Amino acid sequence: MSVKIRLNRMGDKKSPYYRVVVTDSRTARGGKCIENLGTYNPLTNPFELKLNEDRVKYWLGVGAIPTETARELLVKAKLLPAKKYRAPLPKKMPPAPKEKKEEAPAEGTPAEGAAPAENTTPAE
Repeated sequence: MSVKIRLNRMGDKKSPYYRVVVTDSRTARGGKCIENLGTYNPLTNPFELKLNEDRVKYWLGVGAIPTETARELLVKAKLLPAKKYRAPLPKKMPPAPKEKKEEAPAEGTPAEGAAPAENTTPAE
């Protein structure tokens, strides 16, 4: 069973308010949670983030994996180190197709520029 730290959306239409929760990765976004770790209000300026730091550290210690958004919030709260940016690796180009050399013609057909083959029949 994989446990995740993620956001649970609350609030009315066009006024989001989130709970930071620990939940099983298979449950729905608004489904049952294992534990409520805090709240996040993105509408205030600056945003309001309240977390129970001891419980967050506990869940990270037992292997809970934060989602991308939850990870960013935990980095802003200085509970996780920021990931270093790593530029994507350049795509490897396939090798250039080799130029085909002119192949020798089949045995039954004469080659270009070659003299026509003479009928050599044994003399009787």
